Formats: sequence, structure tokens, C-alpha cells
Amino acid sequence: MYPIYQISSAASLNELHMLIDKYASLLQTAGCFDYPRSVEGKDNIVKDFIQWYILYRNQYSIQRFRDGLSTLDVIHALEQHPSVFRPYMCYSVEKLKPESLEAVFKAQLSEDGSTRRQEETRILGYWRDYLLDTGEQETGVFLQDILMFATGLDSLPPSTILPQPRLSFEWTSKFPIASTCANTIKLPISKNYEEFKNAMDFGIQNSPGFGLH
Repeated sequence: MYPIYQISSAASLNELHMLIDKYASLLQTAGCFDYPRSVEGKDNIVKDFIQWYILYRNQYSIQRFRDGLSTLDVIHALEQHPSVFRPYMCYSVEKLKPESLEAVFKAQLSEDGSTRRQEETRILGYWRDYLLDTGEQETGVFLQDILMFATGLDSLPPSTILPQPRLSFEWTSKFPIASTCANTIKLPISKNYEEFKNAMDFGIQNSPGFGLH
């Protein structure tokens, strides 16, 4: 799609014609090869190309999809109530919130009543506070950084994350440890919340994927 971006950014008619010549083969394939008489004519080229790229080029796949929806008459319900089906059919990235990120991770706790369980419950409280502070930009990272650190994703997918993201506890290192293959964060057993927050910030900021999203 980079050629179309260049065409849409053409500032003069001469530049536009040069770009049309440069990408003539691609435009001919799409059926929108033309030499407009004004630079504004680029809009029609871009519109026709996008229509070909998204619809006509994928017409067979789209028809197969329609046929599948027709099997149980889902397509009629879809056409009659598009707003109801939109969240299921059209993916949109929603801004991460502390509560949504907290709900994604399942804590692996020790046996109820054990000393370890008490410590883990305390650290779990720090984790919740850390998410809230991160959501309010009071830490050195963003919520997306935490998700990236644990799973390699910078946003929540429309379906579930597999395997289920989990929280466990790290008893030997003072910094968090993540496994993106297992979607797991090991939280450090810190003495207080300030120490926990600093350890989480340092661990995430110094992870290989930090700053890449």
C-alpha cells in the first residue's frame, strides 16, 4: 500500500504523473490506471485502488464467508442488526484499563493458610496498586508495557489469550521475571510497595521488548 500512500501525497500534477508511470503495472492490475488532468484526480485513483484491493481482489473469499454465514441464516440477522454484531465482526483496539488487565491474569497461589500464601496475598495487593498507578501514569511504564512484558502483545486480542496469562511469585530474584511463551509474570517478593514498584519498573524497562510497541 506504500505506492498508494505516495500517490495520495503527491503535491503537484507533474509528481502525480511520475508516480503513475512508476507504478503503472500495479495500477493497471487494479484497473485504475489513468492520467488525471488535475492533482485532485489522485483521490479517484486512490479510492478505486482501495476498493479493488479490499473488495474485488478478495471477492472469492468474501463470497465463501457469506456462504458460511448463510448456512444457519446468520447473514440475515447480521444485515438486520449490524450494530449488535459489530463488536463481534469488527475488531477495534480499546485502551487498556487497570481492571481489564487485572482480569486477564490468574494468580497461582500457595496452599491456603500457609506462610507463603500470606506473602503472596500481600504481593498481589501490590500488583493491583501497581496497575492502578500505571493507569494513572504514576509509574515508569504503561499498561501496554506490562502486557508486552508478559505476553509479547501490546493490546488485548478480541478472543482469549492462550495459554491463560498467569501470575506467580519470584522468591529468589528481586526483579520480575516473564515468560512470553507461557504468558506468565513472576512477581518479586518485596518488603514494601515502593520497593515493589521500583523493581517492576526496572524489570520491565530493561526487558528486550521494552519500547517496541
